Amino acid sequence: MFEIVTVGALTAFLAAVGNGAAGEVGKQVLVSTGALVRRTLGRETPLPSTPEGWELLARQMHPRLSEDPRRADEFAGLLRSLPQMALRPGPGLPPATRDFTDRQGVLRQLRREATRAAAGRPRVALLYGPSGIGTSAVALHWGADRIARYPDGQFYVDVRDTPGEMGLEPAAVLLCLLRQMGVEPGSMPPTEAGREEAYRRLTAGRRALVVIDHASSAAQVRGLIPATPEVFLLVVASGPAFLLEAERIAVPPLKDRDAVRLLRKVAGPEPVARAKPHLPALLDGCAGNAFALKAAARHLLAGEPPLAAPGGHPVRGAAQDACRRLRPEAARLCRLTALGGWPSIDARLAADAAGTAPEDAARMLAEAADVQLVDPGADGRYRLRPEVRRHLADAAGPEHGIAECSAAVSRVLDGLLGRALHAAHAALPQSWRTEPAPAQGTPYGNEGEGMTVLLAEAANLVQAVSVAEEYQHIDTALRLARALWPLQLKAGKVDEALPALRIAARCAEEHHPGTRLAGALHFQLGHCLGELRQWERAERAVRAAVAAERAAGHARGEASSVEMLGLLCLYQWRYEEAYERFAEAERVYGRIGAGGEGARDLPRALALIRRHQGRALRGMGNPAESRVRLEAARDFFAERGEAYNLARTLTDLAETLHDAGDDAGALTKIAEAERLLTPEQAAPHLGYLARLRTRCEA
Repeated sequence: MFEIVTVGALTAFLAAVGNGAAGEVGKQVLVSTGALVRRTLGRETPLPSTPEGWELLARQMHPRLSEDPRRADEFAGLLRSLPQMALRPGPGLPPATRDFTDRQGVLRQLRREATRAAAGRPRVALLYGPSGIGTSAVALHWGADRIARYPDGQFYVDVRDTPGEMGLEPAAVLLCLLRQMGVEPGSMPPTEAGREEAYRRLTAGRRALVVIDHASSAAQVRGLIPATPEVFLLVVASGPAFLLEAERIAVPPLKDRDAVRLLRKVAGPEPVARAKPHLPALLDGCAGNAFALKAAARHLLAGEPPLAAPGGHPVRGAAQDACRRLRPEAARLCRLTALGGWPSIDARLAADAAGTAPEDAARMLAEAADVQLVDPGADGRYRLRPEVRRHLADAAGPEHGIAECSAAVSRVLDGLLGRALHAAHAALPQSWRTEPAPAQGTPYGNEGEGMTVLLAEAANLVQAVSVAEEYQHIDTALRLARALWPLQLKAGKVDEALPALRIAARCAEEHHPGTRLAGALHFQLGHCLGELRQWERAERAVRAAVAAERAAGHARGEASSVEMLGLLCLYQWRYEEAYERFAEAERVYGRIGAGGEGARDLPRALALIRRHQGRALRGMGNPAESRVRLEAARDFFAERGEAYNLARTLTDLAETLHDAGDDAGALTKIAEAERLLTPEQAAPHLGYLARLRTRCEA
């Protein structure tokens, strides 16, 4: 028997369900818990949305469960159905630089903060300094020297290469960190509160180092402040310090003596000795900035005289110096590529920007990397440092003219759009929610290849929506956003897609209201918000999708959007309303006549509707009718050979039979579902079935 000792324990359980895992298994637990809450209280109780709401629900349920051991056991079984997490060491920090120089004062301050008596105060340090000064190098050097101190892992998240000026939202930073800590996609909490709770649970009692590099605001990292004394949070900011409860440690410019040591480490003693007459001007121009000094050292190594002029910004001076050393066409390519703020650059994107062949662009990017103008990545792509990007973008207009700059951005947008449309069509070849592949360009061979391209370009595509809006290429922005559908549906990249979909839905409403395009983008936005359990915003977006599809006379789009409204109600335990929406969607689908648009997909759409109706009826406490709907859906998916949908429907049937007390029948359905899912290697769903089996056998 599961004995609930306190209201607090029950509150924690209910909150864990509400903030629990994303994906189908998390939703299955959510719906099953709502059905059990209804049976316990004898009435429909909508899903709470606040901690106070969870506590109130727990207080209402507590006396009933105390009197009903069987129902208490049911809650215990459901709690075990939540995916379990375990902290894994992860890949660790990136390699530290070999030519690290000095910084002994900064390292002492870090050591003091990391080893002081905790005394109830979290161990947090904020490293800050101007661009290129070496803040990241300090963090990586310090971490590399203390691997033994943190046996439970060193975890690193770089928030620099993300779309937009504001960087990642706090929930997305938590998502990246939890991925580093080994949380699987099927176990990832969808809400910011759930992710923060998972982070604290994983790090409780551990000895770990967490490094967040290139943070831009306190909001990004405030939720990561550790609650356990042996976790050290090291935040690195490229720029001024922001208001964070942390030990603030400024990384100062290198003194001339240490700057010369750095030059000797990079270039060698002889080139530095030969450049002795120029050293005062070089040191003055670099101003103790590590990035500028390394760039100068590479020129000394090549026997080239230093060109940086004193008195300016050292990073911008180094970038200007690098451009002078490049061939004019390579410098032009870099300036035009910097426009748009692309998170990553490959030869095709650079070729589009410069209007040249990809093989020529690849050579010019390699030349730019040789003079330290772009940074090569392990994935074969290049990145621009923010200050270098700003310098190049600022110089592009005066050097090449507004018309050429605008044309460069347009070419990049067109190139990204073409690749995205081909990739989205390949990734979801049968879906009506993706555009047909364009006649121009090279199609991708299969679904896997299409998804690989979309995943590689995801950050650029999200940025492209914003850039297209800024340059008033509205239709391009909307089509790019639609191409994100496979990423959010198949890859679960809802955090990543959300900023672009917000822009696109607003643009669609302004420029194309009451159209299929507006309906599709509101639907995608609602899907993202629903996956993140931002219920009210999700419903607003999906209602806008219903209105747009209805105005456009698009029955399939309207029915699909009404169905999504029903799912949002279902996941919020509003079972009667969910059933009404599913019935409404069925009626709208009924308007599609033989030979009409979507008629070929109609039988499958109706089978899915019947499955959802069965789930809603189960939540309404009507197992007999629930079983009728679910068995109809089961028969359809069995006839079509859709193993995964058949297994999901069998799981629903098993839960309905279990609710009705027919555990023998439920166990039969569980066995059938397990047989279907084992070849699919659907580990999260198989784990859920194993725990459902335990509940039925008990």
